[in-house]
Amino acid sequence: MRIAIPTAEGLLCQHFGHCQQFVIIDVDTDKKEILKTEMVTPPPHEPGVLPGWLQQQGCHFIIAGGMGGRAIGMFSQYGIGVITGAPPQKPEDVVIAYMNGQLIAGGNPCADDHPGFHQGGHGKCQSRERE
Repeated sequence: MRIAIPTAEGLLCQHFGHCQQFVIIDVDTDKKEILKTEMVTPPPHEPGVLPGWLQQQGCHFIIAGGMGGRAIGMFSQYGIGVITGAPPQKPEDVVIAYMNGQLIAGGNPCADDHPGFHQGGHGKCQSRERE
């Protein structure tokens, strides 16, 4: 299984569309271990681009901090499962917690009505907006 984690400054980014890179992690779910980790730079953020791009990368799941409802629906259309509300931790730690049933995913901080979505209200995730 391939899991995509949007990152900024080495940690899970709180909004997937404004990440610097994605860490794609291949896992053996039976053995609950990480097989391979690779960092990839996403295409420029535009609505609807990332679900297809991550499908081309062979991803089955994306674990993110926040994501709007429309984006979740698009990922679903591409056969990619979505987990939101994950904490800003190292990608490998997030995936290990997920495989062990210990990932504590809170609310979705980027629901469609999230007031800071396009006003730069994402802390470390803002760095991509400045590029």
